[in-house]
Amino acid sequence: MSGVDEVLGLNGDEVTEVLATAALAPSLYNSQPWRFRLAHDRIELHPDPARRMPATDPGDRELRLACGAALFNLRLALRARGIRPLVTLIPGADAPGALAIVRHGGLRDFDDETRRLVAAVPRRRTDRRPFRAAPVPTAHRHALVRAAERERSWLHAVTDRGERARLQALVAEAHRVQAEDPAARAELAAWTGPRGADGVPPASAGVRPAPQDEWALRDFGGVERVPGKDYEPDPLVVVLCSFTDGPLAELQAGQALQRVLLTATDLGLAASFLSQAVEVRSVRQELRHSIGGAVVPQSVLRVGFGSPVPPTPRRAVEDLLLEGVPTTGR
Repeated sequence: MSGVDEVLGLNGDEVTEVLATAALAPSLYNSQPWRFRLAHDRIELHPDPARRMPATDPGDRELRLACGAALFNLRLALRARGIRPLVTLIPGADAPGALAIVRHGGLRDFDDETRRLVAAVPRRRTDRRPFRAAPVPTAHRHALVRAAERERSWLHAVTDRGERARLQALVAEAHRVQAEDPAARAELAAWTGPRGADGVPPASAGVRPAPQDEWALRDFGGVERVPGKDYEPDPLVVVLCSFTDGPLAELQAGQALQRVLLTATDLGLAASFLSQAVEVRSVRQELRHSIGGAVVPQSVLRVGFGSPVPPTPRRAVEDLLLEGVPTTGR
């Protein structure tokens, strides 16, 4: 493991398992934009600049959300091994270029909640297929809200009919803007289809969008739907929000996003993203205004009861490691 025999008290095989768990996080187009640098006393989380999407994600906001989600998985995997992770976000000179450092913060029992969330990690999928026409129970919705709160974020459920119509219009507007942008279309095409260890393969593409769909959905080249078969009429739609803006808030929101998604998985729910509305800057500002202006929208999800979806491909852990060992004890 990059010349390091032991990391945070874990052997090489254990570290590989921890990083493999971290790498099961969601990311824009399954781009997996994270890398790790290892030392005896730390695991550093770094962005992978080669996996930036300058047209779709010009400010790297979704890249940092994805890295935050990977960080949450990393925290879970360490806790499952009895380690209390001590996390420093945006560490600066202590680890130049890193988004986070994770150190050993002492011992921690493997509690039931951690057990459930860890078990949900390999089962979580982005489900782009239509959900079953069954409402999400109120108790489940409240559990998702609490999950976001646990990570110092806010989950806004879009339940008002008028607010829902406004959000649909914003998603449609952002979708149109991106569809008219050749660079954004090129990024979507580049990450769609068989690529090997990343991207959105045909098995994960869902079904092709149709003009009558209530929500504007990206076309990942999925199968043609059964004639007369539309998407679910009334999914639960939620907006994950941070309380401030900027890279630190985005990393925090990414951790909240993953806790929400894993909580949903544990409850038997599925989710997919309506990301366009937070990727186009002007539309994101409108969305923020529409939900009151006090919180910052970071991600939009449709949530419901889905069907089995195969896992998306993942990069090998060896490909995620940065060369060189940082100086320890800084």
